[in-house]
Amino acid sequence: MFSMTRRTLLGTATAAAAFGLAGKLEFTRPAFAETPVEPTVGFYKYTVGDIEVTAIYDGIWKKPHDPAFIKDVSVEDTKAALAKAGLTTDFMPIPLTVVVLKMGGKLIMMDAGSGVGQWQANATHLPANMAAAGIDYKAIDTIMISHFHPDHVWGLMEKGTNTPVFPNAELIVNATEYNWWTDPGRLAKLPEGRKPAGKRIAENFPKWKNWKLVEDGAEVAPGIQIIAAPGHTPGHSVYLANSGKEQLMISADTMYVPALLAPHPEWQGAYDQDGPTAIATRHKIIDRVIADNIRISGSHFPFPGTGVFVKDGSAYGFTPVQV
Repeated sequence: MFSMTRRTLLGTATAAAAFGLAGKLEFTRPAFAETPVEPTVGFYKYTVGDIEVTAIYDGIWKKPHDPAFIKDVSVEDTKAALAKAGLTTDFMPIPLTVVVLKMGGKLIMMDAGSGVGQWQANATHLPANMAAAGIDYKAIDTIMISHFHPDHVWGLMEKGTNTPVFPNAELIVNATEYNWWTDPGRLAKLPEGRKPAGKRIAENFPKWKNWKLVEDGAEVAPGIQIIAAPGHTPGHSVYLANSGKEQLMISADTMYVPALLAPHPEWQGAYDQDGPTAIATRHKIIDRVIADNIRISGSHFPFPGTGVFVKDGSAYGFTPVQV
């Protein structure tokens, strides 16, 4: 079983072996090193039991500081949290990593990325980095969707034409998420800022025949379970992959900026549709990861999108993997 102590976090060789990584990695504490804004590599492979995990860098949103980003929290406080985590304070760094699992002879993609030129100017790297990792788009068997925010699903469609990028892959999503966004009356109820995304989803997703809608707790593939993690969106979900005694939690946006939300899990993000529910979900998922020694990946963790959480009173400490 995977187990990391505070002392182990500082042992690079031991940590690399524990994560099953091909090369040396470093767990660095913010006081000793600053996490780079962008990684020097575009993909990284590690193993969880017999599962081969490929973390693929899509890019980064260099989000201008905004007092509305975290409810009732000042820009000065969010900058202080970034600085304490060893991150730049010039902007809010929101990287995006897509994970591909090779297990049971299948290639399973966890979310589809943001689509070239469809989310942020600096998020254009997924196709090239997938190719560099030796992963062919056409070889993807299944895509497991966490939720329908643009940075997670615009990669399903071509820019401009909305042509499906993965017409032959099975698309798995929580039925609650799919039904919420495709409800015929939904578009009129969305805030103005979300209407363009809602319109694109409503006009395209229902046309596709390769969706598989599933319920909370279902085994969506041999060794993978979907777990409802609502709050960020109504049907936001995480996926738990199992191989022998080892597990990986693909946590999507449960803890989307850990530099902020690990030490302050009570903070409500502007992109959480239901803030109190998102907070409760955050505690539930991270507490389970810690208690059961589950490895975790997050879409917006510093690349390669994985690290170690520990309890710190009612909050958490987080040490990202750096490669």
